[in-house]
Amino acid sequence: MPAAKRRSRRVGLALAGGGPLGAMHEIGTLVALEEALPGLAINELDGYVGVSAGALVAAGLANGMTPRQLCAAFIEGDGPPGDRVSPSLFFRPALGEHAARLARLPGLLAHAAAALARRGPHGRSTWLVALERLGEAVPTGLFSQAPLRARLQSVFSAPGRTDDFRALARRLVVVATDLDSGTAAPFGLPGWDDVPISQAVVASAALPGLFPPVPIDGGPAHPGRRWYVDGALKKTLHARVLLDMGLDLVLCLNPLVPFDAGALKGRQGGTDGRLGSGHEPIPSLVRGGLPVVLSQTFRTLIHSRLELGLHGYETSHPGADILLFEPDRRDPALFLANIFSYSQRRSLAEHAYQRTRADLRSRRGSLRPVLARHGLALDDAVLDDPQRRLLAGRRRGAAREPARPAAAALRRLDEVLTDLARQLPPA
Repeated sequence: MPAAKRRSRRVGLALAGGGPLGAMHEIGTLVALEEALPGLAINELDGYVGVSAGALVAAGLANGMTPRQLCAAFIEGDGPPGDRVSPSLFFRPALGEHAARLARLPGLLAHAAAALARRGPHGRSTWLVALERLGEAVPTGLFSQAPLRARLQSVFSAPGRTDDFRALARRLVVVATDLDSGTAAPFGLPGWDDVPISQAVVASAALPGLFPPVPIDGGPAHPGRRWYVDGALKKTLHARVLLDMGLDLVLCLNPLVPFDAGALKGRQGGTDGRLGSGHEPIPSLVRGGLPVVLSQTFRTLIHSRLELGLHGYETSHPGADILLFEPDRRDPALFLANIFSYSQRRSLAEHAYQRTRADLRSRRGSLRPVLARHGLALDDAVLDDPQRRLLAGRRRGAAREPARPAAAALRRLDEVLTDLARQLPPA
């Protein structure tokens, strides 16, 4: 390929959501991609778009943090102290939200009692109306984004970085959803770039039920106070943002896929028909109860939207190449992982790193011509090196992480939930 073509390539990265463990999966995948594609610096691409947890990873990359630095900050916890982001920051109780809702309860009870007292003999029963009114006392989220927002603001304000979209050297778009209109909010695009990056990230990751909607004030594109929630409510990837910028190659990462439990039956190579270490074989996911059924339903819905979007891009942007990287549907590791897990972050990131390397090896025949169109090539020596690891083993005598109460509580919660999960599938 001519040198002029190689210099003119424009590459972008689109990251989907998936909770804290989804972000850890994406970090492991990004390290594997950067090692296998020499000459392509993942933190020096032409554009980034992130949704939910993917917005956090995209914001770090756009600020110049390498995938290895993100791994040290989010997973290993041994990077510079100013860069470390503990998973416990995702799970601080939203005490302010709970207190505000509880304070409204007496007034709501009085209104409900008055409505019931006014019910006439021929009037419609107001029990349902009263219950709906009492619903206003239910908190909109369990966990607060404030600790994470403050930590990200500190990380992005370090020398050489910025918490301002307009000061970035590379285009970053963080997509959230306007709660009152249901429309996408592309923070970082013109008219949407006056919001701090840290605030846009927590808004994009505000999954309803887990986190309260995030209020954001001002701006020509969003006058007054608006409330924002998870950007995945509209689309899974929002890769069109990068394609509309005229990029030639878009790398897409999606950590959540439907799980194919039937493919494990009689399967060899380590799983032996079992859903992960310590789990009995499950002929059907219904055996796992409501949490497993809901997880599979959610994954299927968001993945079907992803497939529709990718097919649409082939028509709307025929000159661009899109490469999708996601877990194997037959791999139970990410599907069975507990989203609240603190201790699994290292093993899951390592798993994502190794599975991505295996995926690249199995697909290199089809990937080579696509990459060659953009002056890129896979490094076979790196891919075929069996000694490569994402994480080094713990050194003997290494100082342990400080036993913060929140971290200790999360570890204990992880142990309890893991024990419960092992009891779910009947033998």
